[in-house]
Amino acid sequence: MEFLIISMLNGMCYGLLLFMLSSGLTLIFSMMGVLNFAHASFYMIGAYFGYSLNSVIGFWPALLIAPILVGACGVIFERLTLRKVHKFGHVPELLVTFGLSYIVYELVQLIWGRTAVEFVPPDLLKGAAFTLVNHSLTGMTFVWGAAPAEMCQTADAAIRLICTPFPATRGFMMIVALLMLVSLWLLLTKTRIGLVIQAALTHPEAVESLGHNVPRVFMLVFGAGTGLAGLAGVIGGSTFVTEPAMGATVGSVIFVVVVVGGMGSLSGAFLASLLIGVIQTFAIAFDYSFVSVAQSMGVGLSDAARNNSFLKLTISQVAPILPYVFLVLILIFRPKGLLGTREG
Repeated sequence: MEFLIISMLNGMCYGLLLFMLSSGLTLIFSMMGVLNFAHASFYMIGAYFGYSLNSVIGFWPALLIAPILVGACGVIFERLTLRKVHKFGHVPELLVTFGLSYIVYELVQLIWGRTAVEFVPPDLLKGAAFTLVNHSLTGMTFVWGAAPAEMCQTADAAIRLICTPFPATRGFMMIVALLMLVSLWLLLTKTRIGLVIQAALTHPEAVESLGHNVPRVFMLVFGAGTGLAGLAGVIGGSTFVTEPAMGATVGSVIFVVVVVGGMGSLSGAFLASLLIGVIQTFAIAFDYSFVSVAQSMGVGLSDAARNNSFLKLTISQVAPILPYVFLVLILIFRPKGLLGTREG
C-alpha cells in the first residue's frame, strides 16, 4: 500500500512540476499564439539564477528574485527580437525561439560549466515532510516529518516494518503549484487584467480602441509566462537536479501537456500534467514485460516469442514515449484536447 501511495504522490509531484512549466506556456502559446520553443530554457535559467542567488542572499529571497529576473529576460527578448518577427507568422517565431534555446544552453555551460551544480534547499525543506510507517501488525501509520528511529526498527524478524519518507521539497513544490493554479485562474477570470489579456488575442483592434497598448500587453504576458518558468526552475532545480540538460528533459513534454490539456485551457493543462506525471511514474515503477507477465501466469511461449526483443521490452523502458503516445491518441480522438474549446 505504501508503494501505491508514495508512487502516486511522486507522480503528482512530477505532474505539478510540469504544470508549473505548462502554465506559463499556456499564457504564451495559447493566449498570444507564440510558439516559444525556448520556454524550457527559461526554466533552466531560473534554476541557475536561483542557484547563484542562493549562495549570496539565501533560498527564500532567491525564490522571489530569480523569477523576476527571468521574467525581465523574457520581456527584453520579446521587445527586441520576438516582436519584430511576430508579424511574419509562426515559422519565424519558431525559428527565433529555437535558436534562443541553443544560445541559452551554450551560455549556461560557458558560465556555470557542463556538470550539475549543487543547489541545496534551505534547512526548512531538508528531510521528510511526512513518513508512512507500514507495520505488519498495527497497519499503516502517518507521521509528520521524519519518523523516530525506534518506530522504524524491530528485533522480531517475523514482523514486516517499512518506513517510507516523502521529501519536504516535493511537498513544497506541490503546494506552490496549487497556489499558482488558483492565482492564475483568479487573475484570468476575475480581474480586468485577465479580461484584457484574453480579449487582446481575439479582438486586438477593439482592445486598442479602448486605450490599451496591445504590444505592451503581449510583452508583459510573455514576461509573466517566462517568470513562471523561472519560478518552476528554482523549485525544480533545488528539488531534483540543476544541470545544462534539465531544459531538454522537460522541453518537449510541456508542449505535449498544453496540446493534450487543450489550447488555452489552464484547467486542461493541470489535468494533463497530473495524468502524464502519474502515468510515467507508475510506468517506471513497474518493471514488467509481456514475456515476464505471460510466464508468471503460466502461459507457454515459444522460443521465438521469449527471445523477441519487442516482447522483452519492459514498461519502464517504454515510459519515456508514453506521453507522446498519449498525444497521438488525443489528436486522433479529441483534437481540441481534454478540456480545450478550440482546435489548433
